[in-house]
Amino acid sequence: MMNKKLKIIFAGTPEFAVPTLSALYKEGHQILLVLTQPDRKAGRGMNIKLSPIKQKAKNLNIPVFQPDKLSNDAVYKKLLDLNADILVVAAYGLIIPSKILGIFIKGSYNVHASLLPAWRGAAPIHRAIEAGDSKIGVTIMSVAVELDTGDMIRKKSINLGENENTGEMTRYLAKLGAELMAKVINDIGDNKAIKLTKQNEIEATYANKIKKSEAKVIWKDITSKQLIQRVNAFNPFPGVSCIFRDKVLKIWKANKENNIKIKKSGSIFVNREKSNLFIGTLDGAIKVTEIQLEGKRKMTAKEFIIANEINNDELLL
Repeated sequence: MMNKKLKIIFAGTPEFAVPTLSALYKEGHQILLVLTQPDRKAGRGMNIKLSPIKQKAKNLNIPVFQPDKLSNDAVYKKLLDLNADILVVAAYGLIIPSKILGIFIKGSYNVHASLLPAWRGAAPIHRAIEAGDSKIGVTIMSVAVELDTGDMIRKKSINLGENENTGEMTRYLAKLGAELMAKVINDIGDNKAIKLTKQNEIEATYANKIKKSEAKVIWKDITSKQLIQRVNAFNPFPGVSCIFRDKVLKIWKANKENNIKIKKSGSIFVNREKSNLFIGTLDGAIKVTEIQLEGKRKMTAKEFIIANEINNDELLL
C-alpha cells in the first residue's frame, strides 16, 4: 500500500501522453497542474484545436497552463509556488530549463517511446519502424536539459511485427509507458530506491521530426522491404504518397509480394479477377491492401481498381 500520494505537475501534449496522465490520476496522486503547448489552428477550417492532454485535463478538472516557453521568470515563479514534489513529462514538446527542473525535490521523470539510447527525439516510433527494428519499446528516465539524455530507470520492449504501423504502436506504447511511469512514481511515493542507469552515448541514434516531403516515393530507388517499412512508419501521418493520373495517391497498407515479379519499379499490375493490386519495386513487388486517391476516402484495392478502371503497366510517378 502506498505511503504517500505525491503532488505532481504533469507536462504533455499529444494523445500519447493521455494514458500516463490518466494512470497517475487513477493512482490517487494529486495533479496540481497540467502543462501543455499553446492551442493551435488545425484542419481545413483552421479552427483552434485543443491538445488531447488539455481536453483530458479539463475532463478531470485539473488546471491547465500553456506558456509559449518556460524560460521566463513568471513561469518559474508560478511553478515554484505550487510546491510540487515531482514533474512528470510525456511528449511535452518544449525544452525544460534546468532552473525549473531544480524545483522538484523528488525529481523529474519522462516517458519516451523508444529503447534508449536509440531514437532520441521527436519521432521515435516512426523511425524505429522505418528502420526495420526488430524490437520497439518505452523508457522511463530522469529529465535532462539535453534532449532525451537523462539516466534510465525502467525499460520494456516488445517484438515489432512486419505489419505494425505507427498509429497502432503509438497507442500500445502509450499504455505501456503509462504502466511503467505509474510504477516508478508509486515507488518514489513509497520511498523505494530508484536505480539510475546512464545512457551509452556511443549507441545513441536520433529520431528527427517527420517531414511531409519524406513521404514521396522515388520508385527508381526503393525496394519492397524499404517501401513496406515506410508505409507502416508513415501511417497515420503523413502517408506514403506518389502520383497517379496527375493526382496524389497514398498507400496506407501493403505487404511484400514474393510470388510476382514486375519488371519496372512503379508499374501497376492487377490480377485477372480485379481484386488484387500490385506495384513493382526495385527487387519485386508489393501487394496494396488499402489506398486513397486525392479527394476520395480510403479504399480497398478492389474498390480502387473498379472505381478507376486500372490498366496493367500504368506507371506511378
